[in-house]
Amino acid sequence: MKKTLIILIIVLTSNLAEAQFIKEKSINAQIGYGISVPYESVDDIANRGFFAQGELVLKATSWFELRPYAGFILTSSNGKDLNDNPTDEKAESKAFLLGGKARVRAPIPWVAPYVEIGIGTSIGKFETLTAFDNIDKGGIIYHIPFAFGLELGKNNNVDLGLTYYFQPSVEQFVGAFAVGITFPLNNKK
Repeated sequence: MKKTLIILIIVLTSNLAEAQFIKEKSINAQIGYGISVPYESVDDIANRGFFAQGELVLKATSWFELRPYAGFILTSSNGKDLNDNPTDEKAESKAFLLGGKARVRAPIPWVAPYVEIGIGTSIGKFETLTAFDNIDKGGIIYHIPFAFGLELGKNNNVDLGLTYYFQPSVEQFVGAFAVGITFPLNNKK
């Protein structure tokens, strides 16, 4: 199943890169403040960290884009909950992220809201320790990316958004408040 998912993602992204319906190609680089949160916990916890990601932006229309991506997230626990009380609960991820997303956006200059969804894989080490779960897993798991935000600027080349990767097999989600910049590649007119 895992090998099939990886092969499917590679085949889809490699074939779409030269598809005739792609009007423009760009590279989007994002960096942000990462978090990891368990699905269920007694204490309110959100472990903090770092997020970075690169995307190949394949623009089909002014309102629809396909976005194969690769990135990573590193989060760790400081032993405290959101209220600065000590806790043993944690949700940590140290993972490489790989997958594909589709973005639907309002084609508005200067401020264009968007929403994304897709499927991908997380490769790394994951730990979820709560009153409900005790998971310490390494390897490859699937995730479901979901994001929303705004594209800013005259050409919508600055991206400001919230991005999440739901990881059901380790009972946590990771995410980030991220800022991105888009660099155009050779585009068809």
